[in-house]
Amino acid sequence: MKAAVLEAYDEALTSERFVHYKDVSDPRISAPTDVIVRIGGAGVCRTDLHIVEGIWRSKVDVALPYIMGHENAGWVEAIGTGVEGVKIGDAVICHPLVTSGHCLACRRGDDMHATDSKFPGINADGGYAEYLLTGERALIKLPQSLSPKDVAPYTDAGLTAYRAAKKASRHLLPGQYCVVIGAGGLGHVGIQVLAALCAAEIIVIDRSDMALQLAEECGAHHKVKADGNEVEAVAALTGGHGAEAVIDFVGEGDAVARGLAMTRNGGTYYIVGYGGKIELPTIDMITAEKTIVGNLVGTYPELVELMALADRGRVNLATREYRLEQANDALLDLHHGKIKGRAVLIP
Repeated sequence: MKAAVLEAYDEALTSERFVHYKDVSDPRISAPTDVIVRIGGAGVCRTDLHIVEGIWRSKVDVALPYIMGHENAGWVEAIGTGVEGVKIGDAVICHPLVTSGHCLACRRGDDMHATDSKFPGINADGGYAEYLLTGERALIKLPQSLSPKDVAPYTDAGLTAYRAAKKASRHLLPGQYCVVIGAGGLGHVGIQVLAALCAAEIIVIDRSDMALQLAEECGAHHKVKADGNEVEAVAALTGGHGAEAVIDFVGEGDAVARGLAMTRNGGTYYIVGYGGKIELPTIDMITAEKTIVGNLVGTYPELVELMALADRGRVNLATREYRLEQANDALLDLHHGKIKGRAVLIP
């Protein structure tokens, strides 16, 4: 099969070619619950750029060359002898974690913390290819209203945004505020989820006019340009108190400190993006009683819930399509901030 393969790290992201389009071996069924999916769409994620940088080398045991791509959807191509939940030809979306289902975390529905799992595109070959090896437990059948190429990025970008926004929506009341930092691939989904699940006023911060326009289209009530005066702007919109919830889809640079400064005393700061550090005097944590919550992808049931919202038209992805052989162009465009929403590779 054809695949876009990462062959070397580029810590500074200065190369003109991050991946190489080439022939590789087809995946093969080896376990009764294995499923091979013919890729209909593979999302291009900022995490892929972090993988190229080598940031994940200390987190996962993977040897180059390997195939990135952890946001995948397509059609069932082949199944193991024990597979009963899907059949060849079914349109499916793939939860990013492939788990055995036997450990306690799996049985509690907390797949992200399973003791035995694979994460295609992170610690195993992913979907920047014509075919993907996954497992039966990871698959959700798609309704006829949704096609694989249009939903692939929901499996990480959408699911992670859904998980964070769902957490925030549980305590946000009418008349309260939620700040969304970053209206890109994840943020524009998070805005729509917030609008669907709660009645809080949504303030969106981004440095890109294109992203702010997308935020408005997705239901943001207020737009704030990230020009160094974001904290003051949020204070003015919230009567000087800050927001009850802040969801940070950036998580690096000065976004972290500013995000915490925008969070009202007693409020909650949800960190989704990564690359930076949280540094706070303990006395400030005590006197402000702010809560900091990390967010890692989402559960299988949450992906089912997100697909229900998408099926009803309550959440829509802004996507830009690339052919699989254009994977390098997609990564470069993402790196240089040229993509509105999410890039999707189509074999």
